[in-house]
Amino acid sequence: MIKEKAVFLDRDGVINIEKNYLYKIQDFEFVPGVFSSLKYLQDLNYKLFIITNQSGIARKYYSLEDFNILTKWMINEFKKEGIIISSVQLCPHGPKDDCLCRKPKTLMIDNILEDFNIDLENSWLVGDKSSDITCAINAKIKNTIQVKSGHNFIEKDSLADIVCDSILDIKNIIKE
Repeated sequence: MIKEKAVFLDRDGVINIEKNYLYKIQDFEFVPGVFSSLKYLQDLNYKLFIITNQSGIARKYYSLEDFNILTKWMINEFKKEGIIISSVQLCPHGPKDDCLCRKPKTLMIDNILEDFNIDLENSWLVGDKSSDITCAINAKIKNTIQVKSGHNFIEKDSLADIVCDSILDIKNIIKE
């Protein structure tokens, strides 16, 4: 069986403008260039996955149902642009919960790897926090990009292979 290339994407700060505990469709704003960037990656035969920590659920700021409603809407917006998101994985736990899914732990990626035959050597993770990049390292994803478009980014602290302004820069980084 042929292994497929993938791009694992954090949601908040990468796909949408960072807003604390975002769960309402009316508050959701796509990062400029996200549609053209994901279409570009898809045209290069990358499967697209979203992995997202959502501690607002554990904190009771919103429910899993609220998250699912927003996610369904977001997936449909991508579909309208011809973009297929193969899976969305979430961690609904808080930072102090002892779960296996909250980034930088790898259960969200492990779950994807159970359902898809992914070539981690030729795959990428794009995130805005050090926990995203550490998750990629822990999961043995070979290539990492940290975008400055999310949470309080400090470049000198980045463990990422590449740092860029936003997902719009992906076309200058991933070439095949």
